[in-house]
Amino acid sequence: MRSVTLPGGECVPALGLGTWMMGERGAHEPESVAALKRGIDLGMTLIDTAEMYGDGGAEELVGQAIKGRRDQIFIVSKVLPSNASRTGVAAACERSLKRLGTDRIDLYLLHWSGSVPLRETVAGFTALRRTGKIRYWGVSNLDLDEMQALWAVPEGDGCAANQLLYNLGRRGIEWDLMPALAARGVPVMAYSPLEQGRLLGDRTLKQVAAARGATAAQMALAWLLHRPGVIVIPKAATLAHVADNRAAAEIALTPAEFAALDRAFPPPRRKMPLAML
Repeated sequence: MRSVTLPGGECVPALGLGTWMMGERGAHEPESVAALKRGIDLGMTLIDTAEMYGDGGAEELVGQAIKGRRDQIFIVSKVLPSNASRTGVAAACERSLKRLGTDRIDLYLLHWSGSVPLRETVAGFTALRRTGKIRYWGVSNLDLDEMQALWAVPEGDGCAANQLLYNLGRRGIEWDLMPALAARGVPVMAYSPLEQGRLLGDRTLKQVAAARGATAAQMALAWLLHRPGVIVIPKAATLAHVADNRAAAEIALTPAEFAALDRAFPPPRRKMPLAML
């Protein structure tokens, strides 16, 4: 499994496990828990979740999946902007820790920017890190102007990741945001790497994948996994889906395959509004 290095020097798997839209029926989803456990077995030991997913249900599923294996896992969770004040973020973190059944979150992200000043959120993150409740903090869905504002506040340069909508069909961040993050060694966490399945009907993607004996989903994930400094977090709620995703990490794209995908999904030629789901 290829790894990505965080600003502090720690390496994490480039291919992890997403949980968006898991936990919608509460914590009683045995197949989802089994899928997460299988992903861990296959080396996908970074798990992304959020207090918003399933109103905490996804965090509870993660808590079940990591029981007895906590030290193998790198947990990412996210706080809602409405909870991102200095006191609010502390309370939200405690709730997430309880649902996850752990004493620490490895990477805690601001889910998107809201009305709370970034200075206050960063102060809350810094206090949580000082007490050991979180190990790193970062953000999600922040564009370049917001990142520049973040880096300007006290302790703002401690941001360890930016989780963004990024896939073959959503390449706008390559224009200016990704280079700025790379210059500071801040990884991109690519959410919705298959555009919730909408990419998979593309004719070129299917042709490139078929010629390799892979699926369109595997080829789309493999393309992302070749991007430097990118962590990919597809959701998989079944054992078969997890295994399919893991196989994508073994695909080495050729220059001809890259060129074909660039023609079908051109990189940006100008600054674009930040895409979000």
